[in-house]
Amino acid sequence: MQSLLDPAVLFFALGAFAGLVRSNLEMPAAISKFLSIYLLTALGLKGGFALAASGFTASVASSLGLAVLLAVVVPLAGYALLRRVLSGFNAAAVAATYGSVSAVTFVTATQYLESQSISYGGYMAAAMALMESPAILLAVMLANALRQRQAVPAAHAAPVMAVSPSGTAALAGPGGLGAAGPTPAGKGGPALSVGKILRESFTDGTQLLLLGAMLIGLVTGEAGKAAMQPFSGDLFKGMLCLFLLDMGLSAARNLPAVRKQSPWLLAYAVWGPLVHASVAVSLAWLAQVPAGDAVLLMVLAASASYIAVPAVVRYAIPEADPSLYVSLSLGVTFPLNILLGIPLYTQVVLQLWGG
Repeated sequence: MQSLLDPAVLFFALGAFAGLVRSNLEMPAAISKFLSIYLLTALGLKGGFALAASGFTASVASSLGLAVLLAVVVPLAGYALLRRVLSGFNAAAVAATYGSVSAVTFVTATQYLESQSISYGGYMAAAMALMESPAILLAVMLANALRQRQAVPAAHAAPVMAVSPSGTAALAGPGGLGAAGPTPAGKGGPALSVGKILRESFTDGTQLLLLGAMLIGLVTGEAGKAAMQPFSGDLFKGMLCLFLLDMGLSAARNLPAVRKQSPWLLAYAVWGPLVHASVAVSLAWLAQVPAGDAVLLMVLAASASYIAVPAVVRYAIPEADPSLYVSLSLGVTFPLNILLGIPLYTQVVLQLWGG
């Protein structure tokens, strides 16, 4: 119960209440963007300062290695399960959403650990960055494989002559060749190379800011930490509260879309993250990573992306329904992790690690 009285959690609940009663309370878009930039910058700096103090140890390598492993296992397992109740494209999109991570959930978890005096490695911010791209890559590869399988029978269909606005005639339709080559059956999507996806992932503003701030913290070390304490330390809690107020509003206003989802998908949005967190804590226990790192691995595995993945998937897998993966991650999984998941994962680790 004490964990629910954390100011950050209470501000999230306030935002959710305001959204549910249809209050005119809202956060201007520019302020929301500023808060997001601030939190990522402060988180990156904290991670860099911590890594400068500890160095790259075996414990660091274990935590980062487990993060990458989870980033591959979770979306593949999720896709195999979701394929039973969804189309291939929707299953790939939802699996990518739940295989990637939520930066806000992670930031909230770090603040909760600090309030409980539980130490963790600042380098876990790098783990968060590493876990974002693999799920997107796997989802795009799965979608491309589905398109190829659909295109095989379609290739034998009779082509249709189409005339472009400029008057140029070309074979179009299933198996036809237009200016862009073969068109797959269905709605289709752009062919994205692995290199392009990786480049867009790591040059994305969120990733670039987080990793850049971490590098600055690593280079400046203890002197930089002392100089930036008023910015990255003293202001952090208040900024997080304001951001979670905005996220509470967004989650509440997303509830109408949640109500339209099937019970099976709602069950996945609730139980899937718990299973992912269980896998994470099992691997962390086997590798004997520090308790704080284990909690954050559970949080990362249990979280779902509602910003980075939807932005890429909307373009890379246009056959998938955006209201499906956005409503589940933002309307169900995110509030559950903020309100109940983080304290639950912390207690599980403390019991297992004997803290």
